[in-house]
Amino acid sequence: MAEVVDSRTVEVNRARLLDDLPHGFLGRRGGVSTGEVSGLNVGLGSGDDPAAIAENRRRAVEAVLPGGQLASMYQVHSADCVTVGEHVWSDAERPHADALVTDRPGVVLGVLTADCAPVLLADRAAGVVGAAHAGWKGAVAGVTDRTIAAMISLGAEPSRIVAAVGPCIAAVSYEVDEGLHTRFLAQSADNGQFFAEGRPRHWQFDLEAYVAARLEAAGIGGVERLGLDTYAQPERFYSFRRATHRAEASYGRQFSLIANR
Repeated sequence: MAEVVDSRTVEVNRARLLDDLPHGFLGRRGGVSTGEVSGLNVGLGSGDDPAAIAENRRRAVEAVLPGGQLASMYQVHSADCVTVGEHVWSDAERPHADALVTDRPGVVLGVLTADCAPVLLADRAAGVVGAAHAGWKGAVAGVTDRTIAAMISLGAEPSRIVAAVGPCIAAVSYEVDEGLHTRFLAQSADNGQFFAEGRPRHWQFDLEAYVAARLEAAGIGGVERLGLDTYAQPERFYSFRRATHRAEASYGRQFSLIANR
């Protein structure tokens, strides 16, 4: 079980493998947004009140690393990874990418999710951290592999890197069609282990297990799965699929954050 910390009313889910680093997989608790996206909605593209989003993003960073400088992205379901150096961009300058790495203390890397898998990574000895947004498109394209490679370019060693996969849609909640099943099998027949048969020509896909397996195959030092289903816990997490099934007009996004001290 992951440790859950209530910091200034913001729920922070923490991974054991990252326990001495500023990090957290956040949900919807502790924010100021109202209506269908009530809570800690940090999605700039959600149609929410910009002032509420700004306050939620501030609260999120303060819950993980008070005074930290946030770096986030305009996420596009790619495998692209950006290194954060001396310049930390504003929200308006966000790069189009789905992973970030840095060796700068005080920089808080943030990924947004609403069913996709957030991955936080660290090599403590090298002082290098990473964060990746792994939906099925980015996951199969190798976003976690790209993140690890970018961390290595900053001095990380694969055997020292540890990673945690945070709240995402679970297999029991994630029905996919035959086309997606076929695409994963075309990559590798071994990918069949991540699909369970459902209704005719449909499958239940275990995104968390697939992402964890990609991390393990990269030869890193350790992988932790938090086992939290975004779809099944509406009081704790935002979920794109749940909002779609409920015919809601919008859906919120939650943050997963990591930093060096």
